[in-house]
Amino acid sequence: MPYDQPYNASGPQIAGGHATASGRAAVAGAFAPPPGTTWARVSTRLTWYRRVQLLVAAVLVMVIGVFLAARTLGLPGGIIVFVVVLVAAVVVWLLVEFNCRSWGYLEQPDEFLMAHGVLVRRFLMVPYGRMQLVDVNSNVLQQWFGIATVRLYTAAATTDARLPGIPRQEAERLRDRLVAKSEARSMGL
Repeated sequence: MPYDQPYNASGPQIAGGHATASGRAAVAGAFAPPPGTTWARVSTRLTWYRRVQLLVAAVLVMVIGVFLAARTLGLPGGIIVFVVVLVAAVVVWLLVEFNCRSWGYLEQPDEFLMAHGVLVRRFLMVPYGRMQLVDVNSNVLQQWFGIATVRLYTAAATTDARLPGIPRQEAERLRDRLVAKSEARSMGL
């Protein structure tokens, strides 16, 4: 959307109740990497890591839910809970793929950029000079998949700059690069 047009608080220009092509392009452009660059993507193993988490949670909810529903509502209640949990798990199973593909990051000369999300998109820019701590962590299941999460901490308490699904060796290299850039920029403050 051109900058000389007035701001429309309701979102992209609406014609007949639908967002126009130029409105959709403007929204897509807000989450695009800078011109001439492309997003570095997280590992595809993140998808399977999240699907294993989903399976464990779905089985637990299904067993406990079916047991409780069958005891209080009888066999029809247990069947209803089983079907609801199964349908929800299948839908989330499919959405996990899209969510994991949406993660992207980019190291720029002065800041670190991240974008992710399918239903709710998020773009985050963290200046290197504002970084106070770069943390790499990996739980047991992540270690099994060979991935880690890189988390950036700044002075702002609301910063939630985490980047999941990075291969462990790349996560360590990324941490070292970000720390070096952060130290170089903070010395100049």
